[in-house]
Amino acid sequence: MRFAIRAALMLVLLAVFAAQPAPSRAGDKVTVGVFPVSSSLPYFVALERGFFKEENIEPEMIKLMGGPPNVAAMMTNQIDVSAVLVTLEGLNANVKKPGVAKYIALNSQTKVWKMEQFVVRTGFPAHSIAELRGAKLMSAPGPANLNTAKAILAKNGLKEGNYTIDQLDMGQHVNAMISGAFDGGYTLEPNASMMVKAGVARTLEAGVISKYILGSEQANAYAAGCAMTGDFIERRPDVAKRFAAAWAKAISFISANPDEARKHLAKNTFTPDSIVDVVPMLGYVMVSDMSKEQLADLQALADFGTSIGVVPEKVDATKFLQKF
Repeated sequence: MRFAIRAALMLVLLAVFAAQPAPSRAGDKVTVGVFPVSSSLPYFVALERGFFKEENIEPEMIKLMGGPPNVAAMMTNQIDVSAVLVTLEGLNANVKKPGVAKYIALNSQTKVWKMEQFVVRTGFPAHSIAELRGAKLMSAPGPANLNTAKAILAKNGLKEGNYTIDQLDMGQHVNAMISGAFDGGYTLEPNASMMVKAGVARTLEAGVISKYILGSEQANAYAAGCAMTGDFIERRPDVAKRFAAAWAKAISFISANPDEARKHLAKNTFTPDSIVDVVPMLGYVMVSDMSKEQLADLQALADFGTSIGVVPEKVDATKFLQKF
């Protein structure tokens, strides 16, 4: 009788334990450098839509303001991934330390997928880039942005000395237009949309890298993208693969649901709520999905980087792409 009672109690206990939820396994931590601008959208979509969680990835975000800090953090292995790394600066880093940055996805900038653009303050008498002679200009920070701006001005007939141009932190661009400290400059989204919305500036021309640097308004200017350190890929290949899978899900979601995806810009980036619905999107693509024509556009940008000295030697850009 006692044996039967004990057996019955054991069965009850086993049933109770079986009904308990299994303990959740902690996600694999990945340190991600994030520049909180609109081009970092895939990171926030993957985070808030649960795509990282689906791949058992637990990202740890470190805010890094601009390309140079992201490059430095990758070179010293302070981060595993940069959510948005300027392409030319990434290629430059790879020449200095081979394999430091391997791109898993790239962001296309064109006159449709707007990011970089020349703007002028309201009231300044210029209606084209060629009319910026004598202007005091600002530029997005970093050697890639500054030298690209100068090259575009040169394509429009303006030599150094015909204007002045200074690098300015992105967070100060809107206030610079409001105060009149600069006449115009080379800025990025969402700053351009913020200026226009506030009525303090207007866009002269967008998609200028495609048109003036790559020679075609239809060309894809892959000026930035998501990159992993080579060390991260080598040490934790499965984790890197799953991180890339989550990123691909985010890009697919953005492509299929752009209006819904835009909502993730609010509170996560410098994009004010007032322009979330109008700030331009980018042409996000996983490198594994790029066509020969798209790869050719990337190489053309890399060659331009060499011509202006940002990339110290000619490189095969495809060597710095990581397909999963």
